[in-house]
Amino acid sequence: MTILAIETSCDETAVAILRGSERQSSSDLLASEVASQIAEHEKFGGVVPEVASRNHLAQLPRLLERAIASANVTINEIDAFAATSGPGLASSLLVGNSAAKGLAIGAGKPFLAINHLEGHLLSPFFGSKKIEPNIGLVVSGGHTLLVNVRGVGNYEILGRTLDDAAGEAFDKVAKLLGLGYPGGPEIEMRAQKGDAKKFDLPRSMLNSGDLNFSFSGLKTAVRYLLPKVVIPNEVEGSRAESFKVTYRDPSTDTGDDMLADLCASFQQAVIDVLREKSLRALQQTKSRRLTLSGGVSCNRALRENLRAACQKNGIDFPVADSWLCTDNAAMIAFAAMLRLENGIVSSLAEEIDPNLALA
Repeated sequence: MTILAIETSCDETAVAILRGSERQSSSDLLASEVASQIAEHEKFGGVVPEVASRNHLAQLPRLLERAIASANVTINEIDAFAATSGPGLASSLLVGNSAAKGLAIGAGKPFLAINHLEGHLLSPFFGSKKIEPNIGLVVSGGHTLLVNVRGVGNYEILGRTLDDAAGEAFDKVAKLLGLGYPGGPEIEMRAQKGDAKKFDLPRSMLNSGDLNFSFSGLKTAVRYLLPKVVIPNEVEGSRAESFKVTYRDPSTDTGDDMLADLCASFQQAVIDVLREKSLRALQQTKSRRLTLSGGVSCNRALRENLRAACQKNGIDFPVADSWLCTDNAAMIAFAAMLRLENGIVSSLAEEIDPNLALA
């Protein structure tokens, strides 16, 4: 079984070819090509849909050629074609989805429309043919979810963000601090040298009685904290978006220390909420396995914090490899292979859905 998958849900163009065997309990990744658009969108401080879709159109033919050459296969040797059908940017989803459908029609092979979140959710088991029951924590730029995973295609949403996802909060706080895009890596880098206890930031909905999340209040708390501890930038201060990294009482610390402390305090507030809600989900479902995936799961502090909590409570903790956490087509191919092996295929008439739900 050989599957070619395309991922174009946001600003990464990706193609992967995955091969499995009925005689094996695993699968082999023959090719994985990813073209990032971070440099294109950095100057805008975020993803511009029109720019993203135009770049997908330019990059996809080249990536397809490279993936096929790297895998040393022909189109006729591909058993099925898959593409992300949602959630994501409509103009971006259309590019990959249309290409995969066209390839499937031309080759006379099955087509599979894959939920981007399912790709993330299953990625901690990448390469295996068995998905163990688990509580999945998906933390990406646009989504924060706790999911009860019973098997392939059998998911129950236990909790989700009610406003900003964790990744969005990282990006927005990074912008407030005058840092680059994407904000997650920028904040993580500075947080390593900071004091996470320096600023007492809120842990929103920590005691809400449910498993939902909210991070917009945390972002707002940082926004209102800034004028109290730093001097506004004389040039851009009127926009209330950029600040000089300088204490009002410079004798107590340096600007770099303050920025590190702010980043560390913000990052720890996010981690604390994710950890506690995950532990409660495990307790409520009596599950003994927590998985972590999504772009924000590349954050080392988050991984270490959750791993320590799981070890303390005797919980198994499979985590997706870092290269599988950001948007890629390998996880889409893996989800497609598992679905195909369960006899699940999609209609060529199936449309993209920018708001596609996992369950």
